[in-house]
Amino acid sequence: MSFKQIVDNLSSVLGTELFEIGSKRVTLGTLLMALLVIAVTFGISSLAQGGVRRGMRRRGVVDEGVVHVTNKLLHYVALFVGFGVALRLVGFDLSTLFAAGAIFAVGIGFAMQNIAQNFVSGIILLVERAITPGDVLEVDGRIVRVLRMGIRATIARSRDGEDVIVPNSMLVQSLVRNFTLDDVAYRVRTEVGVTYGSDMRLVRETLEEVAKRNSTGVPRYEPQVLMLRFGNSSVDFEVAIWMEDPWLARLRLSELNEEIWLALKREGVVIAFPQLDVHFDPPVEGGLGRLAAAS
Repeated sequence: MSFKQIVDNLSSVLGTELFEIGSKRVTLGTLLMALLVIAVTFGISSLAQGGVRRGMRRRGVVDEGVVHVTNKLLHYVALFVGFGVALRLVGFDLSTLFAAGAIFAVGIGFAMQNIAQNFVSGIILLVERAITPGDVLEVDGRIVRVLRMGIRATIARSRDGEDVIVPNSMLVQSLVRNFTLDDVAYRVRTEVGVTYGSDMRLVRETLEEVAKRNSTGVPRYEPQVLMLRFGNSSVDFEVAIWMEDPWLARLRLSELNEEIWLALKREGVVIAFPQLDVHFDPPVEGGLGRLAAAS
């Protein structure tokens, strides 16, 4: 078989009509070309993301959250362009497709409100970068660390090692605390109550010493000791220190409580516990005394 015959046979196979879209015939060659465009799009997206990552690192951008968000946006743009070209090759009229899509979106919008909200919220999060991978958040009363961000949901991990799927709409529409957005310094507080007979000046000096010893690594913030209230059974103090990693706050709180306990014990200060004084009327008191004497 000659080269010309091979070319003619290949052209005949590639020219095989598969189906029609409107007035345009879609052949096997057209479909393969569209698939090739999509494959090239993914390849270009991967190369571009690698180039952006290397370029940002050379410029001193070491924040993985910024790099991840930038690459996500670049990937979505590349897919939008690539799929648009592929659909155009197959024969789709994009203007008609967009118009039909708008009508279709209105029809299914009510049935897919949550999905649409999460999708739009994901775009907002990727653009604003108020939340990035690695951030420590408080969401719905739980402390979590962001692992990765998707267009519909964000994957995070709790302090108990649980993977939590957080809808993006919750991160946009609800009150979310980001402990690592602009400043990683985190405040740890604990309360301790001492008996009313304690030397309050000694208590304050002891607590201030413990606070200064534990508030390391954040020199721009001073530890703080406050006398909060005169309770029913104790005089209550608050000790507040600063640390740089909010994820380890529970561990530092435990260490702080232990040091407060040991320091007050060394100084002979009694940590108060709830007490209740019971007073009897004289007749009752006399009756109890007679009962005790008879026994």
